[in-house]
Amino acid sequence: MIFPKIKPVSETNLIIYFDQEIEVETVPIIGAICDKIRTDIGESIVEVIPSYTSILVQYNPFIISYNQLIASLTHILAAIESYGIEAKGKYIDLPIYYDFKTGPDLERVASLNNLSISEVIERHVDQEYLVCAVGFAPGFAFLAKVDEHIATPRHTTPRELVPAGSVGIADQQTAVYPNDSPGGWNIIGNCPIPLYQPDQDPITPFEVGDSVRFYPITKTEFINLGGKLWQD
Repeated sequence: MIFPKIKPVSETNLIIYFDQEIEVETVPIIGAICDKIRTDIGESIVEVIPSYTSILVQYNPFIISYNQLIASLTHILAAIESYGIEAKGKYIDLPIYYDFKTGPDLERVASLNNLSISEVIERHVDQEYLVCAVGFAPGFAFLAKVDEHIATPRHTTPRELVPAGSVGIADQQTAVYPNDSPGGWNIIGNCPIPLYQPDQDPITPFEVGDSVRFYPITKTEFINLGGKLWQD
């Protein structure tokens, strides 16, 4: 990873740019830097939004000036070069019901990759995924990378409605839809655990740098946990 660059965006926003290429190894460091910014700079920070290769920092100019913020950020970023920053992402295990009634694209993923349905499920479960970004919708975590044998391009025409909890694959990424929404990812199962709860703190369990694993559950377990089957 090259040393980050800081560029202003507006009177209250700036962006820290890292590598131009997406590198999974960079993601935990970005997550750790976000935590460091929130902890060290504190109330002058309005929001910190990480992505695969950058961090958007929104700040209150009435509390901290641009030059003061740059000085603080430069000090934090220099720690990467001098001492390193320990990534402290947590582990998240999510139950998934893999079935045609929750994963209408299971057969498509299997067919395009010359695999059986059980092989698709096995390869999806065997991988440990890194939360690389949180966006698109509140609580929507982009997870990488899927096993190369089940990497599948998204649909050319998105569905008008993808139920909350749907587990999808798009190229080398996988994700769980936290709410009902349109979407073009290949849906292979469903997670019955709520992943976006705006009345709670935190509203979502995902933070950049976290690790996620999926494990299969039965239909009975899925229903008992509040899961709902796909409506034809």
